Amino acid sequence: MSMILSASVIRVRDGLPLSASTDYEQSTGMQECRKYFKMLSRKLAQFPDRCTLKTGRYNINFISSLGVSYMMLCSENYPNVLAFSFLDELQKEFITTYNMMKTNTAVRPYCFIEFDNFIQRTKQRYNNPRSLSTKINLSDMQMEIKLRPPYQIPMCELGSANGVTSAFSVDCKGAGKISSAHQRLEPATLSGIVAFILSLLCGALNLIRGFHAIESLLQSDGEELNYIIAFFLGTAACLYQCYLLVYYTSWRNVKSFLTFGLICLCNMYLYELRNLWQLFFHVTVGAFVTLQIWLRQAQGKAPDHDV
Repeated sequence: MSMILSASVIRVRDGLPLSASTDYEQSTGMQECRKYFKMLSRKLAQFPDRCTLKTGRYNINFISSLGVSYMMLCSENYPNVLAFSFLDELQKEFITTYNMMKTNTAVRPYCFIEFDNFIQRTKQRYNNPRSLSTKINLSDMQMEIKLRPPYQIPMCELGSANGVTSAFSVDCKGAGKISSAHQRLEPATLSGIVAFILSLLCGALNLIRGFHAIESLLQSDGEELNYIIAFFLGTAACLYQCYLLVYYTSWRNVKSFLTFGLICLCNMYLYELRNLWQLFFHVTVGAFVTLQIWLRQAQGKAPDHDV
């Protein structure tokens, strides 16, 4: 029988359970899924905002928004569009009921346990498709899932439960490369946003000067081809710094220092075309962005909570 079995609301940064429904059954399979719930809650920050974990007879689906994740356990044949529509309703109600200050400052597990009343009512509706079909429009969710399907989490990305490696982990070598591509960075700070804007500005200035150099080259026989290359390399370096500031990649800090070195070399070559203040501005912005990249690291491992 296809149905939703349980649901939880988890804080992303540390895996603190904020609210949860009671389990539909306490079978061996359900107990195993609770272990997967715990492991997922510790690693929510590393995954995209919409994911599915298939555990055999059951699926675990979750969405994350504004630092809170909404997780649910359902039978393997429960429709995806209904599962994520259910999570979307939980998210909207939770955001409406509780402000971010309360969720960010919560210290006790299940401090919003009263939200379980809404979870139970919504779960009953979604477990009764007849009463549900006339109350919600699934076309938008169907289109959204089609355009941006949930990330399928392989078992090997969860590690091991209680020190015992999952049997699904076999042949999952290289999964670290998969998860690193989806690893989240710490929330952006004001200085990080300023660094991003300044880097874009420097890239735009280099791009404009590069096009002017092309026009000058077409109108004269001067040796300006190297200047054009230097301007466009400077543009590429600035844009790549913006990318490193926003996304997590392997060897991220090393790449940022190499990119800053390229910016310095380009400005050294363009010494004759820029005054000292312009050179100082471009190099200082490059150094500032490199510092922000180094400061904004991947979110660390969350503490263990009983989910």
